[in-house]
Amino acid sequence: MIDNRHDQFIAPAAWLRSPIGLGRAAVAGLGVVVATDLFAIGSGVFVYDVSGDLESGALLDGRAELADRLYSAAGVVQTVALLTTAVLFLCWFHRVRVNAEVFDPYGHDKKRGWAIWGWLVPIVNLWYPRRMTLDIWDASSPWSAPRPHGLVNTWWTFWVIAMGFGRSASTAYRRAESADEIQDAVGQLMLSDAVDVVAAALAMAVVLRLNRMQYEKALAGPAPVPV
Repeated sequence: MIDNRHDQFIAPAAWLRSPIGLGRAAVAGLGVVVATDLFAIGSGVFVYDVSGDLESGALLDGRAELADRLYSAAGVVQTVALLTTAVLFLCWFHRVRVNAEVFDPYGHDKKRGWAIWGWLVPIVNLWYPRRMTLDIWDASSPWSAPRPHGLVNTWWTFWVIAMGFGRSASTAYRRAESADEIQDAVGQLMLSDAVDVVAAALAMAVVLRLNRMQYEKALAGPAPVPV
């Protein structure tokens, strides 16, 4: 007999659903993130040059105002792209987490809800998503040939570095007052954007690889019974 008093603590049953559509949407969003990062890097080069001219006292003929508007626009499109892609990525991540629970109900350290909250809670988001990704990866690997974790670990390393660089560089840019300080902060932001490009490209590879792994494992059927 089922004790109904504990029903609210039981997660809904897991069943396989294709992650392909959500994965493609997440990859498209990550591609847009890469494009906006490259736009920001190009705008940053312009601001960096203008700041150097300001420091040397050169006549700019409106270039300073243009550089400021261009860099502000780059920041806006980066934010919009990042937030949109984050929603798509989290929907995909939750889908593959549920699928992984079908493949291996007992191979997960974190409960299903952390597939969303693990990315949003400060401090926790430095390691929970990686741990969950590895659990999903292991559950989605072929029954007889577990896949190595190199891609996931490389992606996560660049993601954490990009977050750290981004916060530090943004703080430096907000506090910058002189042309020299602006130039230094913009240089940090361009480095952060470059690392973010690598992290986004690796995230695309993780999404595509997990999609394929889950598709192939679903086709393979249940685990073979030992003889």
